[in-house]
Amino acid sequence: MSAMKKKPVISLRTCPGSALAGGIRQGHNSHMRALVGILVAAAIFFGVYHYHLKKMPTTDEGTAATQAISLTGVRSDLLQIAEAELSYIATNGHCAALDELVASNSLSLSRTERDGYTYSLECFSGDFTASARHAPAPVGSPIRYPNLALDANMQFHEVN
Repeated sequence: MSAMKKKPVISLRTCPGSALAGGIRQGHNSHMRALVGILVAAAIFFGVYHYHLKKMPTTDEGTAATQAISLTGVRSDLLQIAEAELSYIATNGHCAALDELVASNSLSLSRTERDGYTYSLECFSGDFTASARHAPAPVGSPIRYPNLALDANMQFHEVN
């Protein structure tokens, strides 16, 4: 008979002050809580950002956001035309055509169009309307080009 080999003894009991072999240390738990907190904060920030981005105002109903710069420029040009016309009327006592305003240096616009919009000026009995018109968008296009007008009271209107 061979000598009996001694087998190691494994205790199933732990001492009250010792940590378990597979136990979770407190440091790992706080790191995971911080990571989850950062992820939740990032998700909330993204949700708020996305909501406000969708709620951004457009310049005109049915226009694309990329048209905002162009329409702002058109409105600025119409304001310049109207101010030049008011100044011309105050100085000369009658309305002038758009070409006449440019020729008399009352208006500093070098061109009478911007981004497909053409400008015109209509005078009638001491009153006037400066307008900007664009060719219609192709059929089926989601983009709309509003035709704008500015009257002698400096009020913008959309015209057909």
